[in-house]
Amino acid sequence: MGNAQSPPHKDPRFASASRAFTHTELEDLKSLIESLAAQSHSEGQFVSPSIFQSYFGLHGPLGDRMFDLVTQQRKDQKLTFEDLVVAKGTYEKGTRDDIEEFIYKLLDLNGDGVLGRSDLEGVLVAMFEYIFKTENSEPGSNTYRETVNVFLNAARFTKHDEGHTEESLSFEDFRNWCTLLPSVRKFLGSLLIPPDQGRPGSQVPQLLQVENINSNMILLNEVYAWHIGGLLPHQELGEWKLLYHSAVNGLSFNTFVGNILNDKGPTVFIIKDKDGYVYGGYASQPWERHGDFYGDLKSFLFQLYPKASIFRPTGANTNIQWCAVNFGSESIPNGIGFGGKVNHFGLFLSANFDQGHTFECTTFGSPCLSKTSRICPEVIECWGVVRKSADEQKQDDAKGTVLERFKEDRHMLNMVGLANSSE
Repeated sequence: MGNAQSPPHKDPRFASASRAFTHTELEDLKSLIESLAAQSHSEGQFVSPSIFQSYFGLHGPLGDRMFDLVTQQRKDQKLTFEDLVVAKGTYEKGTRDDIEEFIYKLLDLNGDGVLGRSDLEGVLVAMFEYIFKTENSEPGSNTYRETVNVFLNAARFTKHDEGHTEESLSFEDFRNWCTLLPSVRKFLGSLLIPPDQGRPGSQVPQLLQVENINSNMILLNEVYAWHIGGLLPHQELGEWKLLYHSAVNGLSFNTFVGNILNDKGPTVFIIKDKDGYVYGGYASQPWERHGDFYGDLKSFLFQLYPKASIFRPTGANTNIQWCAVNFGSESIPNGIGFGGKVNHFGLFLSANFDQGHTFECTTFGSPCLSKTSRICPEVIECWGVVRKSADEQKQDDAKGTVLERFKEDRHMLNMVGLANSSE
């Protein structure tokens, strides 16, 4: 190769990594490196950090750390073709363990081998700046701090490092954190995909509100929608429309049921209780009158505040959705719910919409979602997920073939461990 030459010694990992790519893919990577090297004022010999970071849309500490890892921590500020093949071979085409070990190292922004709360905070700030264009947000503002903290609060730091007073994030802690935050995991697994190709984990649903409501009263914001969307297929990340809000429609179960029965798609159900906790569930099936549990394994429960988490079906049972209307039996409580069992749901709101409960639940592997098991709702809202039409999906697929889009979605879901629940 005439340009972007590798160091004289051949990395023994290059031959192994290159076998994961087709000949065309290797030629494309070679052309990319040559193009970026030509912009790096290096006489075509290597890619500089600034050009690498600009091309992949990675800036600040996260961009610096990614460049350091991709160049195998040589500290020579020179990215070669071999470097990129080895890095992408591990980060994109490796086993789940390979990929997650790479990401775990990536989160250690200062490279000291200790993954602390400040590292995670730096990563989340960089992610939000990229996804939500929050560069101009004031880091000290309450809103900014709370946004970062709800995701930090999902992490458990159990590793003790000698010479450090605070506990850090072990590899197992990291994996558990990613399980609870699939949007974070998807984004962190796609950083070497050029932004203009539609980076997985960066899609934010457009929230369509009714005109006669103050936006400050809405529970669901774009960050929460992005978080919930981490488990959803691409075609459900377009528009979400507000179907019911208790401030507009009143705390009326009949109005709620009437509004959502007209919508035959998936829904996002959210509660803010009088303790200030915000949580809910994604229902993949329409809400319909049943005398028993129904639904499928695409549904899930979530927490939004003060901690962000998602809880997928475990397969322990199929007690997914509950919607009982106008039954006269105590064994069939009227109201809507998710998971668990009758009178001991993972999440349940009575037909009076004035009380409910949330218990630890084997259906979703979820804890009590609030401060206590008793729910006293303050705000209730429900959003309809608008699935993209065939024409809209064709326009999206124009960015890549249908097969490429399928492979991309499937690859990301496999890495998060979600493929079976999103088909």
